[in-house]
Amino acid sequence: MKKSIPNFITCLNLFTGCVAILAAYQGSLEFAAYLVGVAAVFDFLDGLVARLLHAYSEIGKQLDSLADMVSFGVLPGVIMYKLMHKSAMADPNTSLFQAEIIPFAAFIIIIFSALRLAKFNIDSRQTSSFIGLPTPANTIFIASLPLILAADSFNLSGYILNIYVLLALSVVLSYMLVAEIPLFALKFKNLQWKDNAVRFIFLLTAVPLLFIFKFAAIPVIIVLYVLLSVFAYPKN
Repeated sequence: MKKSIPNFITCLNLFTGCVAILAAYQGSLEFAAYLVGVAAVFDFLDGLVARLLHAYSEIGKQLDSLADMVSFGVLPGVIMYKLMHKSAMADPNTSLFQAEIIPFAAFIIIIFSALRLAKFNIDSRQTSSFIGLPTPANTIFIASLPLILAADSFNLSGYILNIYVLLALSVVLSYMLVAEIPLFALKFKNLQWKDNAVRFIFLLTAVPLLFIFKFAAIPVIIVLYVLLSVFAYPKN
């Protein structure tokens, strides 16, 4: 019975991702973005509960990957597609190519998310750290864009709702998913500074940024995460 608990939580992640995709498709991008946060919580909890209950299983591993493909693979692609389409429709000079063809480029995020998850499942190097940007981090980055637009405290809509900026983001983020770049995981084996310096620096920087800049801080925090991994994280 206890082995089913982590799988149930994983299914909640999957269900949340499905609802978020429907919301995004119907144009409720802000609601879909909030659901990304809910899915991320479930994604964190299923692994935590599995460790606490010693309830590991092969089906749980596969189910987790399949749920992540929906919540952190298909969903960010749909959000990006809708943002590109919204961007094109907001410009009176938009061509048919910009409005109807370019937004499909957002689906490369889905393709590269699938490649990322497939690589993760067979890559023994990713037990305590990551190689390439994790799909939840990528999705949180993309989901932050509708939330930034909703508040737009810093007048960023003109930059975000630019179809070529969104296209460039799609390409760069897709590359980051499969790039051979070691990135640290937020897993603390102990609380000693020398063993976790990069993690402490990241958290001590990220939390104030969130309080000060709110959703606008999220893309900055993801970039900070990558930069700290590249320049400060010790490579084995």
